[in-house]
Amino acid sequence: MKKIITLALVAFFAMQVNAQESDTKTKPAEAVKPAIPATPAEDVLGLKEIEFDFGKIPQGKPVTHVFEVKNAGKDSLKIVTVQASCGCTTPEWEHDKAIAPKGSTKINVGYNAAAAGPFTKFITITYNGTLTKQITIKGEVWQTPAASAPENKATQDLKNN
Repeated sequence: MKKIITLALVAFFAMQVNAQESDTKTKPAEAVKPAIPATPAEDVLGLKEIEFDFGKIPQGKPVTHVFEVKNAGKDSLKIVTVQASCGCTTPEWEHDKAIAPKGSTKINVGYNAAAAGPFTKFITITYNGTLTKQITIKGEVWQTPAASAPENKATQDLKNN
């Protein structure tokens, strides 16, 4: 009995591995990309982008980015809240606006970098009651000098000539 169960499990795993290999072999090379999760039928909130990279930004200098939101549904869409993962990230949106079908609005996300180094911050959009979608901002903060640059003594020579 143990041999039959073992043989059945080996055959099952062999079929699974073969099915996965043949799936990638039959697709063109450009079609084999990381899968983007399918959106549920009730997902009516469309975003042009779900992530924005600020690149390198100076410490203590606020930056902002605007995410465009579209209503892909047949009914009005209402953004209930937009909540950031920390206090250094501030989202702004039209609180009482109902977005008509095929209409759009904007979410302005500000970030004020207090600490140097790389960052990734998540912003959760709650809409139409309890549905949620997440957007991300990221980048790297470079530390600004504590003091101003030293005076260039050579400028005195230029003034004297």
